[in-house]
Amino acid sequence: MPLPPSARADIERLWSTIERSAEIGRGREGGLARLALGDADRDMRDVFVGWCREAGLAVTVDKAGNIFARRAGRENDLPPVLMGSHLDTQANGGRFDGIVGVLGALEVARTLNDLGHVTRRPLEIVNWSNEEGARFSPPMLASGCFAGAYALDFVHDRPADDGPRFGEELARIGYLGEAPVGGRDVDAYFELHIEQGPILDAERVAVGVVTHAYSSHGFLVEFRGETAHTGPWPMDRRRNALVAAARLLVAVDDIGWDFAATGGKATAARLAAWPNRAGILSDWAQAVCDVRHDDPAASAVMAERVLRAAAEAAARAGCAAEIVDRWDWGGRIFDPELIASVRHHAGLLGYSHRDLPSQAGHDAYFLARICPTAMIFTPCRGGITHNNAEFASRDDLAPGLNVLLHCAVARADR
Repeated sequence: MPLPPSARADIERLWSTIERSAEIGRGREGGLARLALGDADRDMRDVFVGWCREAGLAVTVDKAGNIFARRAGRENDLPPVLMGSHLDTQANGGRFDGIVGVLGALEVARTLNDLGHVTRRPLEIVNWSNEEGARFSPPMLASGCFAGAYALDFVHDRPADDGPRFGEELARIGYLGEAPVGGRDVDAYFELHIEQGPILDAERVAVGVVTHAYSSHGFLVEFRGETAHTGPWPMDRRRNALVAAARLLVAVDDIGWDFAATGGKATAARLAAWPNRAGILSDWAQAVCDVRHDDPAASAVMAERVLRAAAEAAARAGCAAEIVDRWDWGGRIFDPELIASVRHHAGLLGYSHRDLPSQAGHDAYFLARICPTAMIFTPCRGGITHNNAEFASRDDLAPGLNVLLHCAVARADR
C-alpha cells in the first residue's frame, strides 16, 4: 500500500533529538565543537545508536566507523535505500550541519513505524565518519572509503591534529567496527541538509532541489625545510617550511579573488608547522586549501594555478613540496530521476521549491559515484553555517523532512 500524500513526519520529535544532540560537545554559545572521533563524538554516537535500537533498527558499524541502522523491507534481500549525513562538527560548528540529515533520516524511520508502513526495499540510516575533516584530513574520509576513493589503510593511518591516528581513535572510542567498508549494492542515497547558503532563506523558498555541485579541488600540501636559529642564520641559507606554506595560502586566496566575479571561490583553510616556536625556523609545514567554481573548466584552471603556486612557494623558500593528497568532486553528479522525484514530491506536498547547486562538500558526492543520489536542502537563517550562530527553525526543517520521507519511501517501494 503506498504512503498516503497526507503523511507527515513528526517535526517536534525531530526537534527533540536535535536539542539533545546540542547538549553533546558544546562549543561556543549555542554551537558545537564535536570533532570526529573525540569523546563527544563517541557520546553522540552512543545516543544515536540507542535511538536507532529503540526504533527497532538493526545497527552495524564498519571498519571506517560508519554507523548503519537498517529498517527491514518486505523483500529484505534487495539493495537498500540509504539516507544520512554526519554527526561530527567543525571546531566552531552549529547544531544543524549534517545532524539534520542523520536525525531526519531517523525521524523517517520512526514515522514509518507509527504508520505501520513497511517498504519493499530496506531503508538504512547512515552516519558517516569525519565528514568535516576538522580533525583528520581530508574531509568526507569514510564516505570516500565506502565509495572506493580511499583505501582503508590510508583512512586508518590519517593523523589527527592532536596526534593519534584515525584507526587508533576508532578503537579507543569503541567504533572500530567489523563490517567491511563498502563493496555492496546500494539502490539509492538521499541526503537532507541545511543549504549552508542564503538563497532559500532570502527568497522564502521551503525546499532546495539540488541539481549539481560546484566543481571543487582540494589539496593537502606538505613542505620540508630545515630548522635553524632565527638570529644568526643568513637569509640566503634559510629553508623555512612555514614561510613556504604561508606563501601558498596567500596565493590561493589571490586565485579566489581572480575568479570571484564569476562565482569562483578559493580557500586557505589550514596551516600547521613544526616546531612552530619563537627562535627557530620550522622544517615542516602543512597547508590545506581548495578551489571551487560552478564552471568545471574554470575550476580546473584554478586547480592548476594552485599546483603552480605550491611549486613556486617551495622554490622561493628553498623547500621541497609534496602534494600528499588531492580530492576532486562536484559537477553533474546527481541522478536526474531522483532530482525529479524531489521536485515532484515538494510540489505534491504543497511546498515552494527551486533548483540550486550545492557549493559545500557533502558525503553525497562520494555516494554519487556508486549509486543514484540526490540532496534536499532546507533553509538556514541568513545562510550562516560553520558558526555557532547557525540556525534553522522547525518551520525551516519540516518541508525538507517531509520531502525526504516521501522520496525515500517512493524509491524503496518501487
